[in-house]
Amino acid sequence: MTTAPGVELRHHTDIVCVRKDLLDVYADVRAPLLHLPHYAVDAYAERLDRHATEAGFEVVIGYEGTEAVGYAYCNTVEPGNRWWNRMDPPLPDQLTAAPAIALKEIMVRTPWRGTGTARRIHDELLAHRPEQRVSLLVNPTAGNGKVHRLYERWGYETVSAQRPSPGSPPLAAMIRRVSG
Repeated sequence: MTTAPGVELRHHTDIVCVRKDLLDVYADVRAPLLHLPHYAVDAYAERLDRHATEAGFEVVIGYEGTEAVGYAYCNTVEPGNRWWNRMDPPLPDQLTAAPAIALKEIMVRTPWRGTGTARRIHDELLAHRPEQRVSLLVNPTAGNGKVHRLYERWGYETVSAQRPSPGSPPLAAMIRRVSG
């Protein structure tokens, strides 16, 4: 089995040279859902391109040799950003009063799951960020709640919910301190 230490992590703030790698990993990980409009590769590519233009965009991609095995990317969200405004119920001001990280995507191909690769990518993405909090959205029922429970083990706490787009499933909003 592949182990996480054999994966090289690379930072990027411009997706031009790595966009294909991100789309390939996405298509592989989401293969069972690609027939649904929200999960189609074209729909994801539009979201990715939009996110890549937002303030504070950064991606960390894990490679084993030349193969992209997983990635995570984020943006900075300021107070009043739509990320916060879509929370239902609204969050207390103390959670949204300072710039934070919105962790938009994290995914790892099946052979590298359970190896620590996702956690290494996640932690590397957060390691040099100036923001104090990180927030993410997760489908709380996907995989019988396995991913939601994983984020809880990583120190995230469910604080609200949102549906970021009409085709999106209802998502749990989670938050934690960056150094967690």
